Amino acid sequence: QVQLVESGGGLVQTGGSLRLSCATSGRTLSNYGVAWFRQAPGKEREFVACISRSGGSKGHVNSLKDRFTISRDNANNTAYLQMNALKPEDTATYYCAARGVSSYDEMDTRPPMYKYWGQGTQVIVSS
Repeated sequence: QVQLVESGGGLVQTGGSLRLSCATSGRTLSNYGVAWFRQAPGKEREFVACISRSGGSKGHVNSLKDRFTISRDNANNTAYLQMNALKPEDTATYYCAARGVSSYDEMDTRPPMYKYWGQGTQVIVSS
């Protein structure tokens, strides 16, 4: 069982930055592909970014790729989402998710493909 714990959310002003962390316990993160999703109140959960087991392949939703960056530190069993130039429309609960994969470079943007989810961390961007 993989347990994911997100941290780093909070209240930030427009234009500010936050770095979200996703730490694992019980399993080695390097065995899993990781993704970040977000869900705003009253909206569906949406894909933000994903990263392969090795970290060598990354994907970001086009609308956010200039401001958000996913990364991982397998030695410390942690994945990150760096968010810059935040806007009020970025306000949401951000979720980290993981899926066991055999390929070092495999990625997926679809929520149902991820078996393990964190509890979420809230990000509020004030105008």
